[in-house]
Amino acid sequence: MSSEKVPNPIAASGGGGGGGVAPNTKTSPPYGVEFAKGINGLDKVVLHDPRGSLAEVYLYGGHVTSWKNDQGEELLFVSNKAIFKPPKAIRGGIPICFPQFSNLGSLDAHGFARNRFWSIDPDPSPFPTNTSNKVFVDLILKPTEEDIKTWPHSYEFRLRVALGPGGDLMLTSRIRNTNSDGKPFTFTFAYHTYFSVSDISEVRVEGLETLDYLDNMQNRKRCTEQGDAITFESEVDKIYLSTPTKIAILDHEKKRTFVIRKDGLPDAVVWNPWDKKAKAMADFGDDEYKHMLCVEAAAIERPITLKPGEEWRGRQELSAVPSSYCSGQLDPRKVLQGS
Repeated sequence: MSSEKVPNPIAASGGGGGGGVAPNTKTSPPYGVEFAKGINGLDKVVLHDPRGSLAEVYLYGGHVTSWKNDQGEELLFVSNKAIFKPPKAIRGGIPICFPQFSNLGSLDAHGFARNRFWSIDPDPSPFPTNTSNKVFVDLILKPTEEDIKTWPHSYEFRLRVALGPGGDLMLTSRIRNTNSDGKPFTFTFAYHTYFSVSDISEVRVEGLETLDYLDNMQNRKRCTEQGDAITFESEVDKIYLSTPTKIAILDHEKKRTFVIRKDGLPDAVVWNPWDKKAKAMADFGDDEYKHMLCVEAAAIERPITLKPGEEWRGRQELSAVPSSYCSGQLDPRKVLQGS
């Protein structure tokens, strides 16, 4: 595997098999971790699993922009019109919404974490979960002077992006209140994941049946989901509440099921802009809505409050598995009831 060395801050630390790189040294990155230049010269980290799966993370936004299986198939959607140029957020992949989801507050929509340059974390604190068999990179975000003006709090946001031996993609966020004035802060959060699908009309979401949701198309009116599964025939923008730790997205045409496992993130946003909204977005193709679906692990209805010194953790694990067929019908319960 070739590795391209680039200037700091990226040549600081990465991980693989529990390894790391000392900051400000010329040590090569760990096996499976590649530092490279991306679109418009933006720094990125490429994670390679020995079996062939891959993930790319841009330091701009701490933003995962690619997740490929061992067949080289792209599993995330990124718009062909995405603008990889600050301060515009990248359209697609996995944007991180912090410290505000959508317009639920005084900040710009979805907060500022997706519009900031993150650094490689030179000294990540230990993780309780075992990542010894995973290739990973640790990123960190701290507030800028400009951020303090609009959101006057001190914090450390640590993000670990890990690629498992089976090609699973794991994102673990740890947010700590480092205020020295004794003040708590409150935030909402989401992994705004864009999944790549063959045809949105052939997709269904399992695991959210009968749950309450807030309908963003009706001023967040509280409703209850009806029917056996969620299918798509028009624009959808809903915040499902008190959701299970596992959600499945079934793509009939590709015979693929995405499984989202999440922890610390009780809500789940389901979004597809459909045709009219798609045409109104400059960084989104008119017909691209047919090939994407956002299902977002989130903490929205009950905002998180941290006192100084307290830390919150929110994790999602994504896997893509072949869909099982029985009499021509998908059997998602095998996925939802499985490990």
